Amino acid sequence: MAKTESSFKNMVITLFVVTVVAALALGGVYTVTKEPIAIAKRKKVEKAVRFVVPGFDTIMSEFKVLGDDGKDSLTFFETYKNGEKIGTAIKSYSPEGFSGMVWIMVGFGPDGTIMNTAVLDHKETPGLGDKMDIKKSNFSAQFQNKHPKDFNLDVKKDGGDVDAITAATISSRAFADAVERAYKEFEKEER
Repeated sequence: MAKTESSFKNMVITLFVVTVVAALALGGVYTVTKEPIAIAKRKKVEKAVRFVVPGFDTIMSEFKVLGDDGKDSLTFFETYKNGEKIGTAIKSYSPEGFSGMVWIMVGFGPDGTIMNTAVLDHKETPGLGDKMDIKKSNFSAQFQNKHPKDFNLDVKKDGGDVDAITAATISSRAFADAVERAYKEFEKEER
C-alpha cells in the first residue's frame, strides 16, 4: 500500500472523513436510543405518581402549569379511583440545589395535605445532598401527612419546620422549595 503524502490538503480531507464518520455514528446512536430513553423516563414518572398518590386506578388528566418564576413548568397528574378524585401528583422543581436543578414528585390529597414525595432527578453531592432520596434516608418522611398551611416549608435554620439533612442544608432548602412551589400551584388550580 502506498503511503499518501502528508500535505495540508490530505490532512483536511482525512479530518473531514473522520468527522463525518463520527457524526454519522453519533447520530445513529442518538436515533436508536432516543425512544428507549423517553420510555424509561416516562416509566420513572409513572412509578413516582403511583408512589406519591397510592391507590388510584386512573390518571384523568395531565397538564402543565408555568411556575411563578416563569422558568419551567410543573406537571399535574390528577388521579382518580372509581371515578372519585383521590389526589394530585405534581412534578415540581427547584433551581436552588447545591449542584443545580432538583426535580421531585409531590402527592397532595384533595384537601392539600402532602401524601408523599419522591425525588426524580438531581445532581446533589453523593453521601450528602442525595440523602433527600427516600432510598438514602428518611428525610422526606417528615413531609408525609403534613399540610403546608400548618407545616412551615423552610428549614429550621431559617425558622421553618423542616429538619435539614446534616451538612446538606442547601439541598434540604431546594427540596422544601420544590414542595412549596408545588403546593402554591396546587392551591391556584384548586380554586
